Amino acid sequence: MRYFFLLFITFLGFTVNAQQADVVDFVKADVSLTVDIEKQGVLGHVEFEFNILKNIDSIFIDAKDFKMIHVPGCNFNYDGSKITIKKSFFKGKSYKALVSFISNPKKALYFLDKENSHQIWTQGQGKYTSNWLPSIDDMNDKIEFDLSVTYDSDYTVVANGKLTDKQINKSTTTWHYNMQKPMSSYLVALAIGKYDKTVITSKSGIPIELYYYPEDSAKVEPTYRYTKQMFDYLEEEIGVNYPWQNYKQVPVQDFLYSGMENTSCTIFSDDFIIDNTSFIDKNYVNVNAHELAHQWFGDLVTETSGTHHWLHEGFATYYALLAERDIFGEDYYYNKLYDYYQELVAQDDAGQSTALLNPKSSSTTFYKKGAWVLHMLREKVGDSAFKTAVINYLEKHAYKNVETNDFIREVETTSGQDLTNFVDKWLASDMLLVNEMIAALEDNETTLFLLTMKNNPYLRFRKDSTDNYIPSSLVTRFPKGYYPIQVAVLEEAFTKPDYPTFNDLIKEAFQSDNIKLKQALAANMAKIPSEFKSDYEALLDDNSYVTKEIALFNLWANVPQQRNQYLDKTKLIYGFNDYNVRLLWLALAIATPDYQADKTQEFYDEMVSYTASHQPFQRRQNAFSYLNELGLFNKMALENLVQASQHHNWRFKSFAKELLQTLSENENYKSIISNLQENNKE
Repeated sequence: MRYFFLLFITFLGFTVNAQQADVVDFVKADVSLTVDIEKQGVLGHVEFEFNILKNIDSIFIDAKDFKMIHVPGCNFNYDGSKITIKKSFFKGKSYKALVSFISNPKKALYFLDKENSHQIWTQGQGKYTSNWLPSIDDMNDKIEFDLSVTYDSDYTVVANGKLTDKQINKSTTTWHYNMQKPMSSYLVALAIGKYDKTVITSKSGIPIELYYYPEDSAKVEPTYRYTKQMFDYLEEEIGVNYPWQNYKQVPVQDFLYSGMENTSCTIFSDDFIIDNTSFIDKNYVNVNAHELAHQWFGDLVTETSGTHHWLHEGFATYYALLAERDIFGEDYYYNKLYDYYQELVAQDDAGQSTALLNPKSSSTTFYKKGAWVLHMLREKVGDSAFKTAVINYLEKHAYKNVETNDFIREVETTSGQDLTNFVDKWLASDMLLVNEMIAALEDNETTLFLLTMKNNPYLRFRKDSTDNYIPSSLVTRFPKGYYPIQVAVLEEAFTKPDYPTFNDLIKEAFQSDNIKLKQALAANMAKIPSEFKSDYEALLDDNSYVTKEIALFNLWANVPQQRNQYLDKTKLIYGFNDYNVRLLWLALAIATPDYQADKTQEFYDEMVSYTASHQPFQRRQNAFSYLNELGLFNKMALENLVQASQHHNWRFKSFAKELLQTLSENENYKSIISNLQENNKE
């Protein structure tokens, strides 16, 4: 009998099992599922096809805490974690095994209530698809997953691959998806909900399916803006055709992250479903580009282990930034590199820098430093060598697993350069090469200026020198007009409002059409001078929910005699999906005694309603925060907070737990919370 030892490498909460891929090659999984919303479970079977690479007497399949497992016609054992099929398997032979199962997953497949409907969706990375579907946790074994899913006919089912058939049953529909190409099990995707979709086509003929909630038809364009342009750009820039049959993007409520690059089927947070006003402050463009880039870097070629995680995240971050440069320009590209540089320097200053090849590195390292490495490598070897190397790397290792050396080897070949020193400095070392990064940023006028402001006395307030000053005009001094420079100068001005040119600068900023300048005015003018009062009031009409939120609060605080007027003006504005403006408005309306006093209870009840479990967690968190500031929790809000402390999204869960702990120290809430927590355990 052969024994297999498992090597566990943990990174970012993601555990990779180096398992049996050297002796068994799983080729295909033909999956048939029925999803049960009432029992929050899955019933189905999977027929696996696999090839034997060495003679063995057993194979295993991962399945975590399943309610029922059966492998008909086989001698098998299930230990609650793995299905072991015992049989003599011979090298060079192909086999099939049918696994029937019932699962009630605690993670990786999530069941959510929405207002008047519900959703079901998956998240395999970091959670393991084997929590709801028998599969292989090892990302080094790539399998073609073809899914047939039966569900209520009133709902849409989306999965990896191409929809080949819809079988209409009595009250359900069976959706058949064909994948054609292999992928790692963690990339299996399933999303069920009330959706409509629009389909666009790439220049190369790939169908791009854009899903949305029926009530959000007006938000489709701003949400998915630039999708086709980015798709076409990435195909051309990468130099390798998009590797899958189609591409789908599906929004879901309370997602664990911003997005997830499931093969051919990105699932993303519906917090990015936006209107035109939201676009300037909070849009899907970067996440859209990032998850799309992963279809090549992560899905087509997949890391062997966490040591090489930057091959996923660094590449996706870099190519997303290139796609954004194609849309927003060179200054935008360098300004983002500057932002990444500042994050990396802050991490370094905190003594938390690690090597890019350290599997325990932070997201900042994998994403931001990874992107920087590719920028510097391209500068070092040149465009032609870099792009050719990427093409060779993807084509040679398509549908396979890779290590860093696989990529570096291709770059060395195409460039004719020995990259040993580059790898040692940029990938293997903990050291952050700050001076080299600064030199790269100085290639761009915008980032050169920002670096100068940050690191030198230029434009500082020194009245004894005419060389260091704040100009009286942003437009005259900076005709190029890229907003980070103007915002930086404006923020600098606010540190010394007595400077001679201060008022001229503020007036010009108020008259500007630049939304980011208006936000800087709103945020930095906590005390509103009388001469700028009417200008500041005009910010309530600005085309930005961030500006409206800041301006509403500051005006309410600074001009108490006009509070009712400001509340009347903003009573129909909701803001982002978290209702940032509406929830602030409700809090201010409740806190203003003479404002529609007969409706105060109505305002309060509305705020409490946003804490309910069917609401998006971002909205719930905002509502809980305002209730805490007002000191006005009732039993229903506390009950919703206790429920939130068990939420699947760890950030929201942590917030709820911390707030419960704080409230428990208040005698008015202590016993109520204790009773609710006890009842919640039952």
